Amino acid sequence: QVQLVESGGGLVQAGGSLRLTCAASGLTFSNYHMSWLRQAPGKEREFVARITWRGGTTYYADSLKGRFTISRDNAKNTVYLQMNSLKPEDTAIYYCAARSVLGGKYDFWGQGTQVTVSS
Repeated sequence: QVQLVESGGGLVQAGGSLRLTCAASGLTFSNYHMSWLRQAPGKEREFVARITWRGGTTYYADSLKGRFTISRDNAKNTVYLQMNSLKPEDTAIYYCAARSVLGGKYDFWGQGTQVTVSS
């Protein structure tokens, strides 16, 4: 079955960096655009970043541009999120999600990884 497994979360001080990894299995990875989303306590899940199937195009939430970078390695079935200059408001559970290149809603989700940024 399809699995998306996130890792790399943890506790970091404000101004620090983390690199999240999402390892995919059970799907043809290059057939999917990959995204990162996050959900903070008491808030709705929000879009963070997306990368197209070949990695040629990336999209970011406006508030995160310049601090976060999404990338992928199709040979390793892995997508990454490099997060720099972290702020306490970045504290959330971060999820990776896969959406078919054919469009539609997200097809698969990971279980999430907790990121906590202390002030």
